[in-house]
Amino acid sequence: MTPSPSVSYSITIRLEFEARSAAVSDITGLIEKDGGSVTALDVSASGPERMRADITLLTAGHDHAMEIVEKLKQLEGVELGKVSDRTFLAHLGGKLTIQSKNPIRHRDDLSLVYTPGVARVVKAIAENPEDARRLTIKRNTVAVVSDGSAILGLGDLGPLAAMPVMEGKAALFKRFADIDAFPICLDAHSVDDIVAHVKAIAPVFAGINLEDISAPRCFEIEDRLRAELDIPVFHDDQHGTAIVVVAALRNALRVVEKDISTARIVLSGAGAAGTAILRLLRAAGARDIVVTDVDGVIHEARPQLTGRLPWIAEVTNPRQLTGTLQDAVADADVFIGVSAGNLLTAADVATMADRSIVFAMANPTPEIDPAEAVQHAEVVATGRSDFANQINNVLAFPGVFRGLLDAHATRVSDRMLLAAARALADVVTDEELNPTYIVPSVFDERVTKAVAGAVENVAREELGTVDTITGAMPAIYADEITLEG
Repeated sequence: MTPSPSVSYSITIRLEFEARSAAVSDITGLIEKDGGSVTALDVSASGPERMRADITLLTAGHDHAMEIVEKLKQLEGVELGKVSDRTFLAHLGGKLTIQSKNPIRHRDDLSLVYTPGVARVVKAIAENPEDARRLTIKRNTVAVVSDGSAILGLGDLGPLAAMPVMEGKAALFKRFADIDAFPICLDAHSVDDIVAHVKAIAPVFAGINLEDISAPRCFEIEDRLRAELDIPVFHDDQHGTAIVVVAALRNALRVVEKDISTARIVLSGAGAAGTAILRLLRAAGARDIVVTDVDGVIHEARPQLTGRLPWIAEVTNPRQLTGTLQDAVADADVFIGVSAGNLLTAADVATMADRSIVFAMANPTPEIDPAEAVQHAEVVATGRSDFANQINNVLAFPGVFRGLLDAHATRVSDRMLLAAARALADVVTDEELNPTYIVPSVFDERVTKAVAGAVENVAREELGTVDTITGAMPAIYADEITLEG
């Protein structure tokens, strides 16, 4: 696939050029001819013979941007000044700040928010620890925790390199759910170390969002933290993805008039996201699921199944298929990819059942070019923002945590995740639903409210919570619950 111009590689170039009528069109024409996309032109100075302007354009990557810059330098009468990378400018000094909710203008304010007044609050919390939710930032604060071992699709780059992603995640929490989230990037490597660090900082937070931690460690880390903490722990790479996939699939199946209980589903990828998607698909009523990984179809007779693969083999593949991914997709109704790019061709999709569904979510290169997939599939979705039907975790995690925090929940259950998926799917009305609109926009104001309300209702039902700080009852966590079928 040829990369398209993207805001991720947006630059602003300062130029001085002759004040003649065709000068601007010469410059913008060269940019457009070379594949760039001009989004803004701001004149900052003008005279009878020369003028200065800042031109902002989208490019397809760093090399493409530098190629355009070099060609602009060759234009007669044009002088280039500063070239700014807008992505790096947006990250200067980080993307977060901390502000006090209370003004500190004089001695009375100081006495209220700090000494001596704060001592009374300290004693109150010591006597009743549950009051920390009411009297500190704990009530509305989430830790976004990573060790930098699986950053986006870039691999193990360490905790410092994870900071921009975790800051961005915190910014999204605030924008979409008004939750105060803070990036916690740990210089810890073993499961024991990460669990110990998170447990040590847990008193400050009302929830833990695990992010970009490599499999299979992420499974054990989440399991142990869920067992050992009294606040909800949510691995977004697993469960956020699963919620949006199941929501999108519910609506895609409405479009093609098929039922999840009878649909043949092929899932490519048995890592963190794939395993969570499988769990939630089963909870949503799916019964015919075939999972593939780099070694082909997972089945009970396949040798050397380790980790979670034996469980996957046990609960999937009712027809005991063997062979490759291509073998599996033949006659399938649904393909869901959370694996690697360019695994399928249009010819492979052509072998699927009529009115098929393809979710190719590998980033940045999907399992199949959407333009090829749509030749034969009726509904196509990706993880990218430059195609229709983007499966984006931002549709899930802000609302999930808003609901968990509002319910004072102590844990996360499959019923909550499935409720979130149902609520997200239902945001798309019958009038809005079509093959290119199966999930709402991340900026749809209905999304967070719907997901949060659904999660809060189930959390209160399961946990016996009430509208007070104290009195929460522990829930019995069901490892896997089927609500539909």
